[in-house]
Amino acid sequence: MSNLFLLADVHISPLTVATLTSHGYDIVRTTDLLPATATDAEILELAREEGKVVLTQDLDFSMLVALSNYGSPSLITLRLSSAKPDVVAQKLLDVLPTLETELIEGVAVTISDDYVRVRKLPIRRSDV
Repeated sequence: MSNLFLLADVHISPLTVATLTSHGYDIVRTTDLLPATATDAEILELAREEGKVVLTQDLDFSMLVALSNYGSPSLITLRLSSAKPDVVAQKLLDVLPTLETELIEGVAVTISDDYVRVRKLPIRRSDV
């Protein structure tokens, strides 16, 4: 059982969300809590207010988190060569247990096929 509360944006498949839920993760889709027309900034604000980690494939979130100068919410950006739900879910199941402490503290994580990059929040200009 994880202590993470994940908020999956519209780019994350409901099948990926279902797989993570079946493995004990507390995860909801943004459309379960906000209108489908919600902006990225509104999604980040909800995550900050509710202590959730944003899970996305949308690179715009990284820029918004960096510019916000906030220490939360944590962000996981997926940059995988495959968006297939089973591939994405397996990668997350492999990586999330190793990042739980950092995600609770406030980080921006990029997960690719070959690496996982973790940057402490808030992101300073010298970190870029």
